Amino acid sequence: MPSPNALLDAVAFDDDGLVPAIAQDAETDQVLMMAYMTADTLQETLDTGRMVYWSRSRQERWVKGQTSGHAQGVEEVRLDCDGDTLLFKVQQDGGACHTGFRSCFHRRGDGDGWTVDGEKVFDPDAVYE
Repeated sequence: MPSPNALLDAVAFDDDGLVPAIAQDAETDQVLMMAYMTADTLQETLDTGRMVYWSRSRQERWVKGQTSGHAQGVEEVRLDCDGDTLLFKVQQDGGACHTGFRSCFHRRGDGDGWTVDGEKVFDPDAVYE
């Protein structure tokens, strides 16, 4: 991984101090989710090796897996050519999606509707009581 200072200096945060972060399974290359990070959550992610995001809806730091146990361990980090999007290769424990699926991208456009790929890997009602 790059030094935290080198990465933080290279990231182009938006006017709200956020940068999109894509989580991709390090073994399968499946895109798991996209969320946002602040400089502080990015720093914490680099320091701990566990994904920490910024929840725009709750306006607070969000440690992936803190409630569900479905954490993401960082294997690799990449920065796009414009410096405004991060890609993390992660080891995913359980499901990444709060709806119970492994990936948030479990719906595929199919003609006039959507097809669900895969099955739920956990029951969100049991996890987020």
